[in-house]
Amino acid sequence: MQKYTLGLILLAAALGLAACGESPDVRVTRTKPASQVVMKPRSEPIFYNGKTYQLDFAPKGPNLFDMSVSGMTSMQQKDAVAVATSSLGYYACPEGQKGRLQGNPVYTDARWRMQAKCG
Repeated sequence: MQKYTLGLILLAAALGLAACGESPDVRVTRTKPASQVVMKPRSEPIFYNGKTYQLDFAPKGPNLFDMSVSGMTSMQQKDAVAVATSSLGYYACPEGQKGRLQGNPVYTDARWRMQAKCG
């Protein structure tokens, strides 16, 4: 029984090593490839503090997004920033990165408008 099990282990190891030798397309590097993600403008309903708001965002440049939050009053700047930055981190940023506000948000046409980036 032990000889049979040992034979299976050796066969599995040999097949595994043989498979490694047949893959010339594998390359090992120390640098990360540039991000290939192409993001389109997006609109999402966001549930926050018991209400649903509308978040719209679109890429403006590398790692930079134009964002707007509607459904809030002119007195809810902190809430709008929280919705925008946390949602950007969820929908667009690489894992582990958060959305960060760039400049000051502006309230016009019943929307909070701002720019944010990942990082």
